[in-house]
Amino acid sequence: MPTIFRLLFVLLVLTGAVAGTVFALGTFIEPEPHEITVRLPMDGFGR
Repeated sequence: MPTIFRLLFVLLVLTGAVAGTVFALGTFIEPEPHEITVRLPMDGFGR
C-alpha cells in the first residue's frame, strides 16, 4: 500500500508543478500581437 501512496504523491507533485508553470506563463508573459498574412490558392476558389 505505501507504493500506491508514493505513486499518488509523485503524480500530485508533478501535476502541481505543471499547473504552476502554466499559471506563471499565463500571468507573467504578455503575447506580442503581429499581423499574419495567408495566401489562398486561386484554383477552386471562385467556383
